[in-house]
Amino acid sequence: FAIALLLEICHRIGHHDKAVKEGRWENAPDWCFWDYPLIDLAGKTLGIIGFGRIGQKTGTIAKAMGMNVLAYDSHLNDKGRAIAEYVELDEIFAKSDVISLHCPLFPSTEGIINKDNIARMKDGVIIINNSRGQLIVEKDLADALNSGKVYAAGLDVVSTEPIKSDNPLLKAKNCII
Repeated sequence: FAIALLLEICHRIGHHDKAVKEGRWENAPDWCFWDYPLIDLAGKTLGIIGFGRIGQKTGTIAKAMGMNVLAYDSHLNDKGRAIAEYVELDEIFAKSDVISLHCPLFPSTEGIINKDNIARMKDGVIIINNSRGQLIVEKDLADALNSGKVYAAGLDVVSTEPIKSDNPLLKAKNCII
């Protein structure tokens, strides 16, 4: 699902499906119709926080798509080393074009995506979370999305479910929930 969210962000499949059905492709000057530039993932770096079974599967798919894979986990193993380069969290933040969360919720991971760590990330980073909503300080992510520091977020989870109408992510730019 992390890869599905990432592909939707990079290719805006739902948007283009709607535009085609509205007749916009039929009236386009060229046979190739795109409203947004596509983001090619080959050569980009995916940083995975939490590199257990699911994180490793996500890394395997990303690697098959030509991405460089970095991983942060407290339990390093040979299977993980065959997929990714294990690095410290600071390196994940500094080098990743995409950060995908696959870690459990512990006191040490709660709010791991916060304004201080977002400031250490590359401009235009994409954040994916289908692990635990409380890993993200939602106001900080919404602010980063609205400012453009974070290009987009794909979220399957939020801190309170079902989501409350006052959650700042509901009005944030480029946020898929």
